[in-house]
Amino acid sequence: MDSSRRRLAAALAAGCLLPSLARAQKKWPPRPVRIVVPFGPGGIADLTARAVGQALSQQLGQAVIVDNRPGAGGVVGGELVARAEPDGTTLLLLSNGSAVTAALFRKLPFDIQKDFAPVALLGMFELGLVVPANSRFRSAADFIAAAHAQPGKLNLATIAVGSTQNLAAELFRSTGGLKLQVVPFNGTPAVVTALRGGEVDAAIEILGPLQPQVAAGALRVLAVLGDSRSPALPKVPRLGELGGPFAGFAVNSWNALAAPARTPPDVVDRLSRALQAALAQPQLQQQLAALDVVAGYQPPPVLAELLARDLRRWNSVIDHAGIARQ
Repeated sequence: MDSSRRRLAAALAAGCLLPSLARAQKKWPPRPVRIVVPFGPGGIADLTARAVGQALSQQLGQAVIVDNRPGAGGVVGGELVARAEPDGTTLLLLSNGSAVTAALFRKLPFDIQKDFAPVALLGMFELGLVVPANSRFRSAADFIAAAHAQPGKLNLATIAVGSTQNLAAELFRSTGGLKLQVVPFNGTPAVVTALRGGEVDAAIEILGPLQPQVAAGALRVLAVLGDSRSPALPKVPRLGELGGPFAGFAVNSWNALAAPARTPPDVVDRLSRALQAALAQPQLQQQLAALDVVAGYQPPPVLAELLARDLRRWNSVIDHAGIARQ
């Protein structure tokens, strides 16, 4: 075969290989991506994961499945992902609750900072200081003044001891030097029932699940606890706007995604960029806004610093409140 024919044969062979190579490149991820949510279905974390998962599926051209693995403060789901194949197809829904768990438990089957690779921050959502509609307190300042005037007389409801809401209440109490009773309940419905029944004076709770009660006029939000006002409640002030000891007060809840620690950096980067594109879509932003979640992509280094900051904060709150580590 002369040289011209050999060149032609080589070109034809290369041409035949190109489509198969392109198809191979398009096959990543090679199977559906699983987002492990360490909480039961129906909560903010679960609903966020499902909305983001649908948009991420469109970016990756592969199915995204939400796998709820509640139990032990997120330990069950975290351990599953920490031990998963580090190929980018098993992700963990991280949250501020993950930092709380890491601070609260003496020993975990994983290290929240060493055994996971941050992929992207998905969004923030608010906690608030809430009272029943007929409460005598018209503002957070009213409530704080009454707590000072009547030491030990006021009750502040939260969900379980060690939850983000419960630790936020402890931080609220210690920041203001308030002598009030923090009363834990077994879930948000019980907190709402106690508020509406006059069993407690106020509560600190995630605002998303309370929106129907607020909209119906059964509950009022005195202040949001984050570093910005809630888009859903723009007239409600931040607690930090009171100034004084509360000037720097800011507790935001957040959701994010992480992969097993040994996941290759290029895979983490590809997932992160896909999530950035997904979170830029107005439709997803609207879906999350309906849950009172403000979509806000941040890359892995920012997520890592957020997690480290929350770990430092909640360790300090747990020590100050005298909460026993488990």
